[in-house]
Amino acid sequence: MRRSDEKILTTHVGSLPFPTFDSGLAIGDESHLREDVAGVVQRQRDLGLDILNEGEYAKGGDWLRYMQNRFAGFADIETPAEKPLIEQGRDREDFAQFYKYASERGTLFFAPGEQMQKKRPVQACTGPVSYKGHAELQQEIDVTRDVAGVDDVFLTSTAPASLEVYRRNRHYKTDEAYVFAIAEAMRVEYEAIHQAGFILQVDDAWLPALWDRIGMGMGMAAFRARCDMRVEALNHALRNIPEDRVRYHLCWGSWHGPHAHDLELEHIVDIMLKVKAQAYLIEGANARHDHEHALWERVRLPDGKILIPGVVTHSTDVVEHPELVSQRLQRYARHVGRENVMAGADCGFGGRSHPQIAWAKLKSLVEGAALASKALGFAQE
Repeated sequence: MRRSDEKILTTHVGSLPFPTFDSGLAIGDESHLREDVAGVVQRQRDLGLDILNEGEYAKGGDWLRYMQNRFAGFADIETPAEKPLIEQGRDREDFAQFYKYASERGTLFFAPGEQMQKKRPVQACTGPVSYKGHAELQQEIDVTRDVAGVDDVFLTSTAPASLEVYRRNRHYKTDEAYVFAIAEAMRVEYEAIHQAGFILQVDDAWLPALWDRIGMGMGMAAFRARCDMRVEALNHALRNIPEDRVRYHLCWGSWHGPHAHDLELEHIVDIMLKVKAQAYLIEGANARHDHEHALWERVRLPDGKILIPGVVTHSTDVVEHPELVSQRLQRYARHVGRENVMAGADCGFGGRSHPQIAWAKLKSLVEGAALASKALGFAQE
């Protein structure tokens, strides 16, 4: 994985605004997937992004739902009577009027009335977990490799802890056995992405986001232990992949709400740094987490690691000024060293930001990184 040795490198988290296609793409149906991927890759290169991907188009843009048909050992079940986890938590309780308003109007995401009404399917584990998504994964790999190549290209996958949330355990005797079974199945996908020559990015929004739903009732020590075991499971799945070919993305969910009860990074930063990855993508641009750059004054980034803070965010439609992006990057560079910083985004933009706004934000990201590079003393071409 490249480092910021000659300039502050730029990247993003993965999901980009859709062009034309629907998420119901059939296996082997590349009707306009290849053309759409070519378009989004070229647009990233035209902007000047250094490390890019296929926009998660081959996944239908959904970092969780894409796995629905890639596991064996699960059966669909009726949605339980209780509210899904995404609709629970202290934030929902303290801001009940806001969430009622948002639910009625479908305003938590860019696509009005669609994203909020679409419930994720719930499954139950009824037998040994295994991976069966080889055909879908191979299509994703082939299209991306043919269109974008593999140099400075990443493909995303999902962490066991985040895949566990919508899948009830009715087979394994313990949570640990269940989570490690998911991890062993996901090892197939992780290793295939690596063996194809791509950088592997593992997304894990649910790990910290469950603090608001179940963590507060458990207490900090128990919640940290819960997270620690799930990171051990992830590392089990990553054991055959070199650390310098893995990026780990941790965030607190992407809905447009108050996030007043997000767990602060300081409480799990040590657990995050245990993940066998060279680069860590974290939230750093939204109003709830912008202050956390100061954490790195007292937390040492281990040697050889790379920090990719969000310097633009999906959480507001205001387009960040390049000077603000530059200031944010300079702060992180002062804390951890300029060569150890890349410019990134808080989370993905697909389905969360209007396409015009998303691309404008990425333009500011690139322009701001150039300003930061100059301010930090990199030689200019």
